[in-house]
Amino acid sequence: MITVARLTFNPFGENTYVVSDPTGECIVIDAGNYSAREDAALDDHMARNGLRPVMAVNTHGHVDHILGVKHVRETYNAKLAIDSRDGFLLESAPMHGRLYGFEAAPVAAPEIDLQGRESVEFGQSRLQIIHTPGHTQGHVCLFEPQQRILFTGDTLFRESIGRTDLPGGDYTWIMKSILERIIPLGDDVTIYPGHGGESTIGHETLYNPFVVEVLQGCVSI
Repeated sequence: MITVARLTFNPFGENTYVVSDPTGECIVIDAGNYSAREDAALDDHMARNGLRPVMAVNTHGHVDHILGVKHVRETYNAKLAIDSRDGFLLESAPMHGRLYGFEAAPVAAPEIDLQGRESVEFGQSRLQIIHTPGHTQGHVCLFEPQQRILFTGDTLFRESIGRTDLPGGDYTWIMKSILERIIPLGDDVTIYPGHGGESTIGHETLYNPFVVEVLQGCVSI
């Protein structure tokens, strides 16, 4: 059984998830810790719970989701796992950071390419990789089928979706990803998004305006 802790970091209010199991091994999904204070908060969580991060796993490569990757790699000797189709976003992180008024450290090439992979493993646990292009070309979601938990990154939020007007974004792709790859997982699945609070797939099919307008045929994709 996995345990999920959410820590909200950086000026974008980005959700960083520490996902652990009884072995004490864990992964950090979308490490967004930016300041020394946020680094310390993440480290304190690891120490208090006796956790050993083995991977920094990224749903995608936007700057607000990778600000803490360097710290996680250097502090814990963890490997970075991301779909290589988002590699250009890692390379351009310093430039994107400056556009928003803050400094972002360069991110070295990942050790693990999620493109074409079916899962990531740590301890005794396995998360399925679901490729969900649309917010970015290489975006992935991570699914734990026994506990019915889905980490959606910036594909699906509570009653919203990720923006598609940034480089690599596409509205048709993101909606197809949601309708064809996320919704079929089942109404009871809890989603943990990259920003904002938790939800369920069932809630989103009823109350997410972007999803509802397509399901009802008001908008075609």
